[in-house]
Amino acid sequence: MGSRMDMINGSLGDKIIKYAIPLAVTGVLQQLFNAADLAVVGNFSGKEAMAAVGGNAPVIGLLVNLFVGISLGSNVIIAKSIGQGDDESIAKAVHTSVVVALLGGLFLAVGGEFLAPEVVKMLDVPGAVYPLAVKYLRIYLAGMPVILLYNFESAIFRSCGNTQMPLIALVVSGVLNVILNLFFVIQLGMDVDGVATATVISNLISAGILFAALMKSELAIRIEPRKLRVHREVLGQILKIGIPSGIQGMIFSFANIIIQSAVNSLGTTVMAASSAAYNLEIFAFYIMNSFGQACTTFVGQNYGAGKGDRCLKTLKLCLIQSLVSTMAASVLILLFSQQLLGIFNPDPDVIATGRIRLEYIFFAYLFSFAQEVLSGYLRGFGVSFIPASCSVVGICGVRLTWIFTAFRQRPSFTTIMQVYPISLGITAAVILAVTLFVKPSRRFVGKV
Repeated sequence: MGSRMDMINGSLGDKIIKYAIPLAVTGVLQQLFNAADLAVVGNFSGKEAMAAVGGNAPVIGLLVNLFVGISLGSNVIIAKSIGQGDDESIAKAVHTSVVVALLGGLFLAVGGEFLAPEVVKMLDVPGAVYPLAVKYLRIYLAGMPVILLYNFESAIFRSCGNTQMPLIALVVSGVLNVILNLFFVIQLGMDVDGVATATVISNLISAGILFAALMKSELAIRIEPRKLRVHREVLGQILKIGIPSGIQGMIFSFANIIIQSAVNSLGTTVMAASSAAYNLEIFAFYIMNSFGQACTTFVGQNYGAGKGDRCLKTLKLCLIQSLVSTMAASVLILLFSQQLLGIFNPDPDVIATGRIRLEYIFFAYLFSFAQEVLSGYLRGFGVSFIPASCSVVGICGVRLTWIFTAFRQRPSFTTIMQVYPISLGITAAVILAVTLFVKPSRRFVGKV
């Protein structure tokens, strides 16, 4: 529980893999447990309940991504302070992060109870799905304090190189989540309210496990309840990095909300297929994303230690490792796509439509891996505004324009999917050009 990886000395390649693998497994398992929600309601409650759960994913992602982005700010500040050997700054950042997570989650929980019906209306879900979608969203948002707390606690552990502890907490809570899903839906006859309640309870357990581990830690990341308060100077640094990162994540989700509305307009079968495919493609994304996060943390610590050459080496290794692992996962999922999609719903139309989404998304990942790693590289130096700005133009702008022009002319699922490789290709090219121009490893190292 108190382990720390030495990122500023010795070899890098093996340490990046050692860091990224538990992080990727954590993301994959998290999605497996989320997929269990869809699988249970899809098989025992019908397509309407399945569509209600899947249709809420972009909205939930938008809210969670804002605070996950802010937690990346905590990650960078703590990692840089570790590189500098500044235990006081580490402690302030840790305690500030926990308070921000709880307050932010409480705000979303209270606001969600009032705004859930209007939010679901914005998604243009079919009438049969609407009441189920509102019920699911309200319960899910009620659990936001513990959901965000788990994400901030995970960021704290990642900043010192410990990606194993969040994985352990997730395994325990995830198994509980599956058991509760089956119990609430099959034994008690609940539908979306059962899987939402199971999700909240499991997140409460995972957040509690990490909180207890942080209280017992012998490192500077140790939590002491009496020190839980917001340190304004540290909060300012976290928000300076975290808010642009959160905006970048929200932009993905906001654009996906518009896309989800277009998907919803094509009917329940397309909604169910898109939800099922999303819960498969996201496995490859988490593998890709783990190397982006590894790049952030390794660059952050070496930036703090003033080692610019190791920052550049980290970037190169993360790009290579991310490409190889992401493509391997994508090919594997495509090979078994029919069987995997059938787990969620055996309808042949759902499976065929889901396959279309997977093919387009995995092609887009050929560009997305570079965008993820380069964004992580820049964030490691505390440069968050640049990747966020690139995403505004390259992702949100392109996708919105596409939906309101191309999709209106040719309203089909294939038309919607075409925007993913286009938008991610443009964004990756822009971020690469900006990174080469800025050259952060030369510009920022030594100004700690």
